[in-house]
Amino acid sequence: MNLRARPGARGRCARAALAMLGRTAARPVTRPVARVKPASMLVLATCCVAVLPATAVRSASPVAPEAAQRIVSLAPNLTELAFSAGAGERIVGTVEYSDRPEAARHIPHIGDAFRVDYERVLALRPDAVLVWDSGTSAATIERLQGLGLRVVPIATHRIDDVAEAVRRIGRLAGTGAVAEDAARRYEQDMQALRERYRHRASVSVFLQVNDRPLYTVNGKQIMSELVELCGGRNVFAYLDELAPAVGIEAVIAENPQVILSTDYTVPDAQESWRKWRHITAVRLGNVYTLPSDDIARATMRLTQGAQEVCRTLDRARARLRSAVRP
Repeated sequence: MNLRARPGARGRCARAALAMLGRTAARPVTRPVARVKPASMLVLATCCVAVLPATAVRSASPVAPEAAQRIVSLAPNLTELAFSAGAGERIVGTVEYSDRPEAARHIPHIGDAFRVDYERVLALRPDAVLVWDSGTSAATIERLQGLGLRVVPIATHRIDDVAEAVRRIGRLAGTGAVAEDAARRYEQDMQALRERYRHRASVSVFLQVNDRPLYTVNGKQIMSELVELCGGRNVFAYLDELAPAVGIEAVIAENPQVILSTDYTVPDAQESWRKWRHITAVRLGNVYTLPSDDIARATMRLTQGAQEVCRTLDRARARLRSAVRP
C-alpha cells in the first residue's frame, strides 16, 4: 500500500509544472492523467526547487539603502505583497498569474515561474528584482546577479513570514509606514484566529491541490499551517516532499475526516470523491472546496483563507458530532 510519496515525484513535478500553462478540463481522481492545472502552479513549483542549495538564495545581492523606484517582481505573491506594502506603483514588470490586485493585471510580464526574458528585464531598468526564495531557481538568481541587477530574496515559507515580507518590501521601496500598518493588521488578525481556535477538537484533514496526479502538501506548506491553526491535522504532514504525489490507496489508509480541495482542482470535489464512501470525509459529506488563491498564495489574503478554513472545519466538526449521536 502506498503510504509515502510516489518514487520520482520531483521529476514528475518538474515535468508537470512545465506543462501547467494550459488549463485542462477536470478529470476524476481515478484516471491516470498526467497533467497539472495552472492553479496548482505555485504550490507544485516549490517542490521543484526544493532541491536547490539554500546558499543559492542567501548569496543574493544585499539591499542598498536607497529606496527602489523601479521594481521587477518574479512571483505573483510578491507582486501582491508589494501593493500591500504601498509599493504597487513601483512595480514595472512581473510574471504570469500576477492578477491581484486588479492593477497588477496591467503590469508588463517578463516571464513566468520557470522562464524569464532577461532582455526585457534589463529594458525595464529596475532598481531591484524581487525573487521568491523558495520558488525562484538558483539559475535565475545567478543570471540576474551576473547582469549586475540588485536581487532581493523574499521568504514566505510560513504564515508569520508574510508580515515580515511586507515590511521588507516597504523598507526597500521607502514605503515603510504603509507596510508597517498592513503588517500589524495581518499579525493581529492571525493572532485573533489562533486564540479563537486554539482549543477546537482536532480533525484529520486531507489537502488536495490537484486531482490526477493526486497531489497534496506536507506539514511545511502554508496550507497545512492554516489547517493546524484551525485545529486540524494534515494526514500527510509527515511526508518529505513539500508537494508530494500520493496514491488513492494512501488516502484510504489515512481515512481523513475532512477533505479540503482547492477550487481549480476539480469543479465538483464532492462528485469526484463520491465513489470512495468508505472514507469518513466522503461518507459524512465533509468534502469541501476552498479558493486556491486565498489559502495557497502567501499574501495578506491568508487571513481570509484562514477564516474560511476555520469555518469549514467547524462545519465538519458539527457533522462528525451528529454522526456519533444515538
